[in-house]
Amino acid sequence: MHRFFRCLFALLLVTPLLCHAQAADWQAALEQDAKRLDRLHTVVVSHQGEEILGLDLQGRGLDTPANIKSLSKTVLAALVGIGIRQDVFEGTDQPVVDTLGDRVPASATEGVARITLGHLLSLQAGLQRTSGANYGPWVTSSNWVSHVLTRPFVDEPGGRMLYSSGSSHLLSAALTESSGRSTLALARDWLGEPLGIDIQPWDRDPQGIYFGGNNMRLSPRDLVKIGELYRNDGRVGDQQLFPDNWVATSWTGRGESAYTDDPYGYGWFQRPLGGEMGYYGRGYGGQVLYVVPSLALTVVMTSDPTPPSPGSVYLRQQFRLIEDHIIPAVR
Repeated sequence: MHRFFRCLFALLLVTPLLCHAQAADWQAALEQDAKRLDRLHTVVVSHQGEEILGLDLQGRGLDTPANIKSLSKTVLAALVGIGIRQDVFEGTDQPVVDTLGDRVPASATEGVARITLGHLLSLQAGLQRTSGANYGPWVTSSNWVSHVLTRPFVDEPGGRMLYSSGSSHLLSAALTESSGRSTLALARDWLGEPLGIDIQPWDRDPQGIYFGGNNMRLSPRDLVKIGELYRNDGRVGDQQLFPDNWVATSWTGRGESAYTDDPYGYGWFQRPLGGEMGYYGRGYGGQVLYVVPSLALTVVMTSDPTPPSPGSVYLRQQFRLIEDHIIPAVR
């Protein structure tokens, strides 16, 4: 009997050492593979609400704001959800022209009244894109909102997913016009304060509307807080920020990406990794926020945001880090 207790005591002493060694093993392996991705700046992993890895590969800082490019669309979608809960908007079926007031030009394309906030969130407005080859003429125009609303229809509202920052910018304009406050002020009040996030000013259009869906600056650790907000169904502490079912609605695919074939909801793509369904937002150059609810897992990666874009090949390499190292470790 005494021998049994001696063995048990020895096992209890050794087990934490083994767990620590196993943790060090997967983290070292991940870091080794991550260093092969020259563009990669940071990797932050949160499991069950606790940071278990913070990797700063190029001295950029895990608490230093970085340009998250079009990952801003995911943050903007969160603001729209909060705007519905705050009664700034009626809901996702509300026509966007009803939220824009005098910002709708007299020359707006016939039929834009059929475009809803939900269509803009899922990038299914049907209007000609203002991204890609059309991006330059749009951002050099004298009125970004008017430019978007005077584009021709290339599909029906609710049809194909047409990746367009102009659609997201209409949401920022809708927030500004309907609330009487800037998108920056709303972001600081609705997200910054409850989550403890530092939200700095970013680009604005000629009318002073903050760029809806591009060039926001958030730190990697602040992005984790956005992911955790969604993982916790919109709740932080004793505050409920989102309307009922907002996360489930946001994570329901509507259109599909023309580049990855991944379904897209309200600011979020769907992509299973390692046999677990995950949801992610992404930005140009390799800015990624990935959430796996079943594993209580949130992963953030920031990368060099400057051209040329590494495209979907680099995104697959980032996903491989999650699938090969992070998911097996937390599972």
